[in-house]
Amino acid sequence: MSAFKHQQGSLHCEGVPLEAIAEAHGTPTYVYSRQTIESAFLAYQNALADRPHLICYAVKANSNLAVLNVLAGLGAGFDVVSIGELERVIAAGGAADKVVFSGVGKTKQEMLSALEHGIRCFNVESESELLTLAGVAATCGKTAPVSMRVNPDVDAGTHPYISTGLRENKFGVDIETARRLYQVAHDHRALEPVAIDCHIGSQILDIAPFLESLDCLLALVDDLAVEGITLRHLDIGGGLGVSYQESAPAIEEYMSVLTAKLGSRDLELVLEPGRSIVALAGTLLTRVLYLKPSDAKNFAVVDAAMNDLLRPSLYDAWQDIQAVTPHEGESRHWDIVGPICETGDFLGKDRRLALSEGDLLAAMGAGAYGFAMASNYNTRPRAAEVMVSGESLHLVGQREALSDLWQRERIPEGPTS
Repeated sequence: MSAFKHQQGSLHCEGVPLEAIAEAHGTPTYVYSRQTIESAFLAYQNALADRPHLICYAVKANSNLAVLNVLAGLGAGFDVVSIGELERVIAAGGAADKVVFSGVGKTKQEMLSALEHGIRCFNVESESELLTLAGVAATCGKTAPVSMRVNPDVDAGTHPYISTGLRENKFGVDIETARRLYQVAHDHRALEPVAIDCHIGSQILDIAPFLESLDCLLALVDDLAVEGITLRHLDIGGGLGVSYQESAPAIEEYMSVLTAKLGSRDLELVLEPGRSIVALAGTLLTRVLYLKPSDAKNFAVVDAAMNDLLRPSLYDAWQDIQAVTPHEGESRHWDIVGPICETGDFLGKDRRLALSEGDLLAAMGAGAYGFAMASNYNTRPRAAEVMVSGESLHLVGQREALSDLWQRERIPEGPTS
């Protein structure tokens, strides 16, 4: 059940009117429902209550400290792709020994820092990375726990920009390369092969590709066991889609078919969900600045832009856009566009709404890859972030001041040539 509902003619997040949030904190502002975050995480947790598991939230989806702290309090692990994300997790109260480190381009310094923190596992994506990690671990006198990320060449049926499991994608290694690298890791004194993992993409709305990938992983797990390499956990990644517009599988249904496939194997199941935990927990509030109707196209110019919510411009993602306080008036089809000097600056196209200048709009499903992908393009401060818990409202991300935007920059002193 959504935490965003119309009550007394106005859209609320849990028990707080969105109009009141906009009045208190201005626009654009991201709003997160704590209740929705907790419910989505616990749907995974409860569905796997009967078998060993660890839900490692994908920090890239939404890395706000308050969001991470809520999940850490529920016992979450975390999937990180940079040392910055690892440090965020620790700052938010997360445990390093519940962190898996993914990503194709880990640096030596990142490897060293992660080893010193005592992370749970490195998800290794190439032979070069494996050998570099071995060298770093040997130099500092540690043993690096590793998992090979297998690329199963499975088409997840998602947008090409968020597909990660095809042969032409940059992620992971093929099965035969993985088999060889497990033997390398097994034979190296500074490496310990502990797991196998896979991630085939994002916003996947069909369970079948997950099962095809899992079959591929389990066959390799069984082969490795025969060769004397026994793995402790299997990481099937994230990628389960949410209902932006389409129908998405239920978390419980997905967990049920995964565990059935695992059968009686003595493997802890690790998952890396991100979007499916936070996407529907968030909305972006924005005000209509100007209405610009014409015979060719009707534009509603709002104060949020592609620098605040990049998904629609980046890969034509669809976000539901609602009037926070609907009113009487002529409904028209509007393109909801921002102030940035790019034709690709839009939040939604061809939306039928009755609008007036000054209306407050909510771009729904913005809790994942919203603020996390925000920028200062056109020298625009990033939005404020608030979290709602019941009838309580907490500022969890302060709006940037204009002067913040050039604090890192310096004008050279003296003559220039």
